[in-house]
Amino acid sequence: MNLPNKLTLSRLVLTAAFLVVIFFPFRGHETVALILFSVAGITDYFDGQIARDRGLITNFGILMDPLADKILTCSAFIAFVGRDLVPAWMVVIIVARELAITGLRMLAASKQVVLAAERYGKHKTISQIVTIVAVLVVLSYPQWGRFGQLIFGFSIGGHAWVYWFAELSKWITVLLTLFSGAVYLWRNRKLYLDDL
Repeated sequence: MNLPNKLTLSRLVLTAAFLVVIFFPFRGHETVALILFSVAGITDYFDGQIARDRGLITNFGILMDPLADKILTCSAFIAFVGRDLVPAWMVVIIVARELAITGLRMLAASKQVVLAAERYGKHKTISQIVTIVAVLVVLSYPQWGRFGQLIFGFSIGGHAWVYWFAELSKWITVLLTLFSGAVYLWRNRKLYLDDL
C-alpha cells in the first residue's frame, strides 16, 4: 500500500478517535478533538498532493479519498447536532448530498466508470473542514487561557469574533454543498438517466 493510501486510511482512524474524544468529556477534550480533526484534515491535502506529485494515483485512492472525506466531515457534523452546535436541517442537507454523490459513484463503479472528485467538490470539502475547525475553536479557545482570549476572544455583539466566523461558515458550507452536489449530479446525469 502506497503512502497516499495509508494517509487516506489514517483519516478513518483519526475520525474514530475524534468521535470518541468529542463525546467523552475530560479536561481539554474539545482541544484534543480540534487537534485530531485538524490532523485528519491535513491528511486530506497531503494524500492527494503526494499521489499527484509522485504518480501514485490508484483506483483505491480515487474511490477511498473522497469517501474518507465524507466520513470525516459527516461524522463531525452529526456529532455537532448531538451537541446542539449546528442545526439538524443543515446537517441533513450536507449528509444527503454526500449520500447522493456516493450513490452516484457506486452506480458509476457498477458500469466500470471511476468518478474522481471535482474542483467544486474540493471547495466544498475545504469549506466544511473550515467550518468544523471554527466550531471546535469556539468550543475550545476558552480553555487556552490568555492566549485564547487574546486571539479569539475579541467581542462583537456579545460574542467572540470566531463565533460569528463559525456561523457565517455554516451558511457558506450549506450553499457550497448544495451547489457542488447539483453540479456533480448534472455533469454525470447520463449515468442515471440512461437507466430510466
